[in-house]
Amino acid sequence: MLRVLVPIDGSRNSNFVVPHLIREFHKNRALKIHLLNVRPWFRTYVAQIRGGRDLKDLHREQGEKALLPARKALDGFGVPYLVHIEEGDKAEVIAATARRLCCDHIVMSTARRNSLTRMFRDSVTHQVIESTNVPVELIAGDAPSNVDRYGVPASIGAGLALAFLAAAD
Repeated sequence: MLRVLVPIDGSRNSNFVVPHLIREFHKNRALKIHLLNVRPWFRTYVAQIRGGRDLKDLHREQGEKALLPARKALDGFGVPYLVHIEEGDKAEVIAATARRLCCDHIVMSTARRNSLTRMFRDSVTHQVIESTNVPVELIAGDAPSNVDRYGVPASIGAGLALAFLAAAD
């Protein structure tokens, strides 16, 4: 049995992984799929105001909402899965959950970014790859926006040019 951990954050890009899962399940019916949603910790003052039990319920509710599109699609194709909703740092929880569940690999979608943007942004995808020895399969999401494609590299280039000019004086 092949155990697969699939982090789903509820974003548009996270839905790109579902058709891949459906195809893989139909190739290998022994595939055991674990859907994971990681909720960030609440700040201390929010936790004090809301109280512990309310926070657990709120996390569960938000996690269920984020997982709903993936669950509907998998249910529609008769693909079985287990659901996990955890709290904490996304990359750390993904890596720890993969270890705890003895997963054979992690399948996650990622936003398309240009190389320069990836170099300056420490994405969850990059953190997961760095923090686990479980193989990670990436499914590309939407094409990068014009801001990611042109604006970020132009901003970085302008900043480097200004730094170079300031150093030359």
